[in-house]
Amino acid sequence: MDVPAAANVLGTLGAVCWSIQLVPQIIINYRRHNAIGLQPTMMMLWAWAGVPLGVYNIVEDFNIALRIQPQILTVLSLVTWIQCYYYEKDWSVFRSLTLVVPVACLMGGVQAALIVASRHARERDLEWPLILMAVLAATLLAAGVGSHYLDIYRHRTVRGISFIFVGLDALGDLTSLLSVIFHSKLDILGMIIYATELVLWIGIFACGAYYNLIPWLKEKHGKNGVSRTSDGSQTGERATETANTSGIALHDLPSSTSVFRTTSAEIDVYRQRSVSTRISGVAHLPSRVA
Repeated sequence: MDVPAAANVLGTLGAVCWSIQLVPQIIINYRRHNAIGLQPTMMMLWAWAGVPLGVYNIVEDFNIALRIQPQILTVLSLVTWIQCYYYEKDWSVFRSLTLVVPVACLMGGVQAALIVASRHARERDLEWPLILMAVLAATLLAAGVGSHYLDIYRHRTVRGISFIFVGLDALGDLTSLLSVIFHSKLDILGMIIYATELVLWIGIFACGAYYNLIPWLKEKHGKNGVSRTSDGSQTGERATETANTSGIALHDLPSSTSVFRTTSAEIDVYRQRSVSTRISGVAHLPSRVA
């Protein structure tokens, strides 16, 4: 289906959605001066996903928006990734830049080399390099989202994820998928790349409905004896059930307005701060005189 105008418009929308999803997270981190709850691994997976995705989109001669889109993903993911170290590990600006700049240059160099190699391979009627790029892009994008599934499975909750921005990400996948469909030739691998992440995000929404929406509806109708306080925390039987194996109740964790912070990461930070508080309290106890 060859509709260039539709392909360009939809590709642009996809690039815009992928930008909107991470820019608010970067701003939130900057304003709070912390990156609590974020997973650096997820951000790095997305940053690397932009490399093979960029190679594939450029070699396949997709529209300009879809060629730029992976570069946006990589840059914003790297900025979010280094914020985790700058704010949570107390790294200096210099130390942060000496790490993230070489990594960005490495990614750019790798992508440029792979583009040249893939084009050369295509001239020799070799398709497996591009197939490999498509597989790597889909795998890395899926791995980034997959970290949420592991977190949901461990804690039986979808706490801390902004469904607004997840929806924007999913919309970016959908519009990019449609853009590929309206490309001059039907590109199955390109469709698979975007469809893979789209399906995973839809699964996150389904988990949110199962673990968050359904219990909320039951609470509202008074079927499970649970009430909520003004700040949204739970009381009653379900609040007790939400405690994890370490004894930390999920409802005791701070509410999140971050985009992609997870329960596991929040629990780790909560546990570390609790331990630090106890140690600090012991250190300040007055010594006893026999």
